[in-house]
Amino acid sequence: MKHRIAIFASGNGGNFEAIAEAAIEGRMGDVEVALCVCDHPGARVCERAERLGIELLCFNPGDFQNKAAFETMIADTLDSKGIELVCLAGYMRIIGDVLLKRYGGRIINIHPALLPSFPGAHGIRDAYEYGVKVYGVTIHYVDSGVDTGKIIAQRAFPYTGNNLEELEGMIHSVEHPLYVETITQLLKGDL
Repeated sequence: MKHRIAIFASGNGGNFEAIAEAAIEGRMGDVEVALCVCDHPGARVCERAERLGIELLCFNPGDFQNKAAFETMIADTLDSKGIELVCLAGYMRIIGDVLLKRYGGRIINIHPALLPSFPGAHGIRDAYEYGVKVYGVTIHYVDSGVDTGKIIAQRAFPYTGNNLEELEGMIHSVEHPLYVETITQLLKGDL
C-alpha cells in the first residue's frame, strides 16, 4: 500500500514538481503524491499538478468566512484522501489551529536557510544581506510559530560570492533532493 502525501504550495511549484516527479518515477519507494493544495488560483503550481496528473485542490481564501473555514475544508479533503503526511513547499500561509489539531506532527515544511537563523518569508535574502558564509536548507515540523518547529534535516554549503540570483539557484539545487530524501526517510520510519 502506498504512503499518500499532500503538497501545499502557493506559487511556482518547483519543490512540488521535484517531489511529484520523484514519486511518479518510483525514486521514493511506495509514495504517492495524492493531492496538491494551492491557495492562489492561477499559480504555476496548478499547471504543474495538472500536467503531472495530480489531483488539485485550488481555492481562494477570500471565498471563506475565515481561516478556520478553509482549513476545515482542507482537513476534510485530506481525511477523504487518506493523507499521511502534509508537505509545505512554498505555501505562504501560517498553518492554523484547525490543521494543527488534525494533522499536528504530520506537517513538515522546507525553509531556504539554516534555522533557527533567518526564519520567515525572506530567508535567502536575509542571510545574504547579513553576509553569512555558510547557507543551507532546513526541513522542520510545523507548529504554531513561523519556522519554529523541531528540525528534521538540514544541509549546508559555503558560498562567498556576491550574486543573489546565483545563490537562490544553489539553494534550490539543495532543496529538491533534500526534501525528496527526507520525505522518503520519514515515511519509511528511518528518521
